[in-house]
Amino acid sequence: MKILVINPGSTSTKLAIYDGTTQKWCHTIRHSVEELSHFAHINDQLPYRTALMHKALSEAGIPVEFDAVIARGGLLQPTPGGVYEIDSNMIHDLIHAPMEHACNLGALMAHDIASECHVPSFIADPEVVDELMPEARMSGLPQLPRHSVFHALNTKAVARHYAHSIHKPYESLNLIMVHLGGGISVGAHRKGKVIDVNNALDGDGPFSPERAGTVPAGQLVDLCFSGEYTHKQLKRLLNGKGGLTAHLGTNDVEMITSRAQAGEEPYKSVLDSMLYTVAKEVGARSVALRGQVDAIILTGGIAHSQYCVEKLSEWISHIAPIVVRAGEDELKSLALNAYGALTGQLPICHYAPDHLL
Repeated sequence: MKILVINPGSTSTKLAIYDGTTQKWCHTIRHSVEELSHFAHINDQLPYRTALMHKALSEAGIPVEFDAVIARGGLLQPTPGGVYEIDSNMIHDLIHAPMEHACNLGALMAHDIASECHVPSFIADPEVVDELMPEARMSGLPQLPRHSVFHALNTKAVARHYAHSIHKPYESLNLIMVHLGGGISVGAHRKGKVIDVNNALDGDGPFSPERAGTVPAGQLVDLCFSGEYTHKQLKRLLNGKGGLTAHLGTNDVEMITSRAQAGEEPYKSVLDSMLYTVAKEVGARSVALRGQVDAIILTGGIAHSQYCVEKLSEWISHIAPIVVRAGEDELKSLALNAYGALTGQLPICHYAPDHLL
């Protein structure tokens, strides 16, 4: 089975060809800031990125002949996890998504090329997977319900892989999945459903290399009305210029960790504080699982750091065994989901959020 995988990011478009579950080709198209500056909105980049995708396939001698195309999901309306066939409802919601992000282009690109070769197109476990239990959705203000936005694709794929490695179904386990990257999400996976997780995009939870996480609410309100920042600048403080970037002027975790290991300040104090906020979220998720936790799984790029893993372990090892699955492979995760859908191992879902019912 020949599967094309598409993963658009802010400054790149990653492509891969899989024969079943085996990668046969991989290519990254880089997009310079200068090139992207010509587009007023991210959706305007669609013809540009699609043309570059066709060019890359042509130059590699790969004909547009696939059994399926799958792409990274976008910022759709909240929906349960799973493999979704791309349809007109999904395309409409991605074009009119409330937040602009390059991930919104993935399904549009996949649908375009899949239509050309008359094959199905999919997304899987988009960032907006919402399986929250009712108690996790409510905040102290009815105007501000909590939203489920997290690293669903990677954490669900890693959770399934771990379950397979111990010869148990993912749906039989209680796991705390900790994605440690530019953003950090900590999710309680109960029997295959993510019943509680922080909004890792611009909401709450740990601070991260680029995001502020939960901040003192009253002081944030004062900052909003200080006159020192515009609405756009404040949003960037929460996502993009928060966390390690705000404290240290860099999101280079490898460099920060090296200096922290040497005891250099303020790098050690700031990094340790970030990891402490992660540990607190792990503790909170153990409450969501009523203390019945089979494993805590650390994934994402920062999980490569022995210092960070050891520091986290000091705080959370009493909760459950810790398993490290460092890094992330979104291309492979997508390919496995497409293969599962094509072979009948995974059900094909249909996008039907509340506003379409």
